Amino acid sequence: MSVQIAVIDDWQRVAGGVVDWSVLEAIGHVHFLHDYPADTATLIERLQGFEVICVMRERTVFDQALLRGLPRLKLLVTGGIRNAAIDLPAATALGIQVCGTDSYKHAAPELTWALIMASTRKLLAEANSLRAGGWQLGLGGDLHGKTLGILGLGSIGQKVAAFGQAFGMRVIAWSQNLTPERAAAAGVTWVSKQQLFEQADIVSIHLVLSERSRGLVDAQALAWMKPSARLVNTARGPIVDEQALVQALQSGQLAGAALDVYSQEPLPADHPFRQLPNVLATPHVGYVSEQNYRQFYAQMIEDIQAWSRGAPVRVLG
Repeated sequence: MSVQIAVIDDWQRVAGGVVDWSVLEAIGHVHFLHDYPADTATLIERLQGFEVICVMRERTVFDQALLRGLPRLKLLVTGGIRNAAIDLPAATALGIQVCGTDSYKHAAPELTWALIMASTRKLLAEANSLRAGGWQLGLGGDLHGKTLGILGLGSIGQKVAAFGQAFGMRVIAWSQNLTPERAAAAGVTWVSKQQLFEQADIVSIHLVLSERSRGLVDAQALAWMKPSARLVNTARGPIVDEQALVQALQSGQLAGAALDVYSQEPLPADHPFRQLPNVLATPHVGYVSEQNYRQFYAQMIEDIQAWSRGAPVRVLG
């Protein structure tokens, strides 16, 4: 019997052309679904015919209610090796195998630096002025000699720190687990949380979302920042108290923010981040790069092939 395989969350309709899915013809039939996430009942109706589902990162939440509503589901494959949107204990209890993939390690740091530079030099406003028939609007900011604060000095944070150093910035870092010795090994100065927010001209967030990091950038942290400083978030939306950030940006307490992630995605149409002039907002494209998608989908295919042979790889949970 042919296995029915769904590749969901293909919002940009690119999954079919990134890799050669025909290699799975010996196993089953691949279907590409382009819908945005929906309520549980709609998702059950949409996905109930599939034994294998490939998900793109954390776009669709596979909680216990959804997993219980998909009795045919045997294999769930996610882009990336970590997916907080999948209830792994529930999947295990229901006999659903969950596998992941590696990721291209440079996509998110490169996007982060693009946002830092574009926000600092006010490139969106200047480009829009040019398109509208205008010319120069004002003065862009500078990075050389300024202070870059890294919140979370993991693999992505270290790459962003190196970019800052290459641009002649002083780089400081803090996280709950970071030690002065580990910071020094990356050529970065360890500071306290308050010192990071007080001293940084740019604060860039690179933490994993957890109960400890949820809401970590709150009204108090934002109040510590200089009025000339900017906040950059390419990690996870809920790390920042969005209402506090909106208030800081509206009041001029903060010069600007460059954001790629949000508490609710896709971002609601009436959200202030879509309108505030001092916000540069992108639609969670930190991982949406050609090389990263090629790696995700190629390894999803490998995961399906290995599972079909009874020897699953990159097993999660």
